[in-house]
Amino acid sequence: MTSPFHYSFLTRDLDEARRFYGALLGCTEGRSTESWVDFDFFGNQISVHRGEPPPTQNVGKVDGISVPMPHFGALLEWELFHALAARLAEAGVPFIVSPRVRFAGEPGEQATLFLRDPGGNALEFKAFRHPANVFQR
Repeated sequence: MTSPFHYSFLTRDLDEARRFYGALLGCTEGRSTESWVDFDFFGNQISVHRGEPPPTQNVGKVDGISVPMPHFGALLEWELFHALAARLAEAGVPFIVSPRVRFAGEPGEQATLFLRDPGGNALEFKAFRHPANVFQR
């Protein structure tokens, strides 16, 4: 059994964050004040605080593709990942890295995508075909 993580970060507009994390991603809202809001982010706790997020830069390299740093995200079940990717595409959310499968047929086969939330924070969602292989070399 894994331990959930907690992550706090900044966003320009809490109402936009509520629409993105709550309505679009389906994260249940928890406690809040006029300056922050908590969400159940796929079994983890995120706290979104009003403020100016630090800039991200596409400086990480994965398979020759530039990815934003820093970023955070969630590991999802295979079917949930694909349903979320379709929902994001249907909503017109621009991808930094479009949904794709890496290491097809290998122990670490995974689906991944990158995007930014409305505040500019970079997120990555992943799904492993075989979840027991998350740390497989």
